[in-house]
Amino acid sequence: MAKDMETKSRGRAAEIANTFEWLITAFALAFVFRAFVMEAFRIPTGSMASTLLGAHYTMRCTQCGYKYFYGQNIYAPARLRGQPREEYSRCPSCGYYQITAGDMAPSSGDRILVLKSIYQFEEPKQFDVVVFKNPLDPTENYIKRLVGRPGETVEIIDGDVYINGQISRKPAKVQEELWMPVYDNDYQPARPEEPAFNRHTWQQPFKNDEGSKWTTADDSPTIFRLTGDPNKKNSLVYDTTRGNDFRATYAYDEIIDYRFMPYCSDLMVRFWVNSSRPEGLAGASLSKYGIQYKGRVDFAGQMTISRLADGNEQVLATKTIAPLAASSQRMFRFANADHQLVLEFGDEKLTKDLGRGPNDTGARNTGIEPEARIFGAGDITVSHLALFRDIHYTGRNPNNNAPGRATEGNPLTLDADQFFMLGDNSPRSEDGRWWARPGKGNNGKMYAEGIVPREYLIGKALFVYWPAGFKPFPKFPLSVVPNVGEIRFIYGGSDKTM
Repeated sequence: MAKDMETKSRGRAAEIANTFEWLITAFALAFVFRAFVMEAFRIPTGSMASTLLGAHYTMRCTQCGYKYFYGQNIYAPARLRGQPREEYSRCPSCGYYQITAGDMAPSSGDRILVLKSIYQFEEPKQFDVVVFKNPLDPTENYIKRLVGRPGETVEIIDGDVYINGQISRKPAKVQEELWMPVYDNDYQPARPEEPAFNRHTWQQPFKNDEGSKWTTADDSPTIFRLTGDPNKKNSLVYDTTRGNDFRATYAYDEIIDYRFMPYCSDLMVRFWVNSSRPEGLAGASLSKYGIQYKGRVDFAGQMTISRLADGNEQVLATKTIAPLAASSQRMFRFANADHQLVLEFGDEKLTKDLGRGPNDTGARNTGIEPEARIFGAGDITVSHLALFRDIHYTGRNPNNNAPGRATEGNPLTLDADQFFMLGDNSPRSEDGRWWARPGKGNNGKMYAEGIVPREYLIGKALFVYWPAGFKPFPKFPLSVVPNVGEIRFIYGGSDKTM
């Protein structure tokens, strides 16, 4: 009996020892995994908004219902301590100015997973979202988008990134992430008579051009209808005196600087078109530096991209497609971004390369406000109409208006093991354009101003696993309910462009 008790006691001791052994092994593997494979980080600021969100307010426009994010002012310590302060934000669709904050509790930043050590095995790709040590203070971690690599000369010209004198086109998935709304016609204001839409009452920003006959009905204001000659074009022009303009503004940022932002002329228009008969056409026109670029689809089976300058229209590209069947609906999309025109109609796609040099699209007159219009002919309806702009990297310091590093006229050439980073929220990003001191290294070593050395790269941002959550009830102190709809991959460098 005593022998059995002793045997059982030894068995329990062995089980306990085995459990501790497994726990120690698990902890060791977890530390190894965290150190060399993957680590979780939290986004503290809005320099990468709206790709990645720092501390912010989740807003819903009280007029049109459009959802957007407004960031805490990182330069106001009272806000960071949780003390409410009343201020205004602007809806990025209808332009309504509404009070932000007050008693509203801010949400914390996105929590992301970072793939570490990947750059030990492969070279970083342009447009990767990278976590790295801040060269000015290596105890801090920063996150930005990589735009320049060793041996390259970087220059930002009119909001676009040029490498060795040639424009860099963003990978397709990155481009999709970076389109920002100018206006979405599906979101109509509930009280248009209020004088707070860009400081005036609201009017439909898409208006009939002279002689055009587009109509809407009171019971369906999100749908435009046209009944007419299939050979006569009717146009709707976007009026920036009514709606949001094309300046490089961010809903995430304070509105005080909006009027100083440059124009962004890389635009995209999207809508769904339905024709009640097989005759007719639909199209859009986007201007850049005073030159109009047109994308049109003739329902008989032809896609066309053309350019209109000085009254002369030149066909740039065509494609034959299957005719549009009567009463069928397809998505139409036309974009001008990174010196490339892309026309999409349903599953069909037509592109035109305008050249990669800074002057290949003509004289760069950045003071000309771009124009956007849609047009059609025949008996058609247009729904889900929306207008977007591309990311626009600003070239002047928001604090003193001085030109930044790697901006037009100030190119930056990177040496071996040097990288250049930019934030997606360009006007509010503290990145390589503005760093005014050399970077700090070990044992008194210093790095060139504005660059990130290879040894400071931590890893590639991969996945938002915990976006800002919800509170289970209003007075609960923590946002512990995950916002599943905002869980997403973080897209970076790729060989597939738009």
